[in-house]
Amino acid sequence: MVRFEIIMPKLGESIIEATITKWMKSVGDQVEEDESLLEIATDKVDSEIPSPVEGKLSEVFFKEGDVVAVGKIIAVIEIEGETTGSDETKSVEPKPEVSPSQEPASQEPVQKTEGIPKEAASIEPEHKVSGRFYSPLVKSIAKTENISPEELDNIQGTGKDGRVTKQDILDFLKKRPATPKALSADQPKVLIDSNDEVFEMDRMRQLIADHMVMSKQVSPHVTSFIDVDVTNIVLWRNKIKEAFLAREKEKITFTPIFIDAAATALKEFPGVNASVDGTKIIHRKQINIGMATALSNGNLIVPVIRNADRKSLLGIVKDVNDLAGRARANKLLPDEIQGGTFTVTNFGSFDSLTGTPIINQPQVAILGIGAIRKKAVVLETPQGDVIAIRHIMILSLAYDHRAVDGALGGMYLRRLKEILEGWDARLTVDG
Repeated sequence: MVRFEIIMPKLGESIIEATITKWMKSVGDQVEEDESLLEIATDKVDSEIPSPVEGKLSEVFFKEGDVVAVGKIIAVIEIEGETTGSDETKSVEPKPEVSPSQEPASQEPVQKTEGIPKEAASIEPEHKVSGRFYSPLVKSIAKTENISPEELDNIQGTGKDGRVTKQDILDFLKKRPATPKALSADQPKVLIDSNDEVFEMDRMRQLIADHMVMSKQVSPHVTSFIDVDVTNIVLWRNKIKEAFLAREKEKITFTPIFIDAAATALKEFPGVNASVDGTKIIHRKQINIGMATALSNGNLIVPVIRNADRKSLLGIVKDVNDLAGRARANKLLPDEIQGGTFTVTNFGSFDSLTGTPIINQPQVAILGIGAIRKKAVVLETPQGDVIAIRHIMILSLAYDHRAVDGALGGMYLRRLKEILEGWDARLTVDG
């Protein structure tokens, strides 16, 4: 008999624990290879954990609601087979099937475990507050939501030994009286008519809402606008898109071109590719551009194109199409929605002229791309001014006024306009 130990998989370099939300198999059940064993959740993603082997689920070490450290053994599956001696034990880390759970794109410090013995590293990390133990995840949520130690101590825990789980603290927040952080004290009471339909926010929408409210409270938002003549880009794309698709097996949209230009301008204005930490401004060395992607359920997620400034336009096209496709299919990996340093959101996808986006914390700026429209504009020529039909769009840049002044925001937008209006077809179907 061979015993396979199933361990909690690593769901991203900054994630050190996960909550077991549902066991899909019970002790004694037969399990097929790649059949889902359990569901887990972190503050980044929800995942189904498939079985890496076929056999019988013989032991389960944690129950639903438990918070488990990455690398800890969560179950044992026994399979029939001969071994060289007594029962053989092997440890297996399954590959999770991941679905996005929020609009993240925040850059978090990596929790290092180098030099820690394997036995110690697998122990669930907990921290003490007012004589009671809380997991780092619960403490992080409490800090973000301004939950006092007294409030935390009064939350009824449903986890092991009465421990407060992530779901416990989320349930508490739903019932918590409005505070200055979440609601204005003078916000009127919402009246519900008998004909109204009431829908509970799903978990992802709640996280998005919290993230947006937090961003508006953290950053004093300023938005600047500029119009851009993208006629040359439109004509070039129309000319080559069919041949490009035939050659590269990829559709070319306007989004990769704008991301390419945004990355070029960020290299010249590193103050826009930054974060604020207290009184410190951090200029990011990497240019990792998140692209806000709408999902079929109406929610939003922001996959990240890493080192966008070092990639060719073709490379960015492939990344945009791949990440957007897997985002809509709920197949993004946790690392692919983390580490962004700047974000782009395309209002033009829904025919909106422009918008005032909310900064994706802890970044300091986000670029909004408006719809491209044909307009009659005045052009200066050697023979005098003429009126011509051109393809015009509006770009909006929302920025954190703690780190980015109007001058810097304006200079970045002006440079982006120059790049787009002077854009040359660096990628052609012949080159």
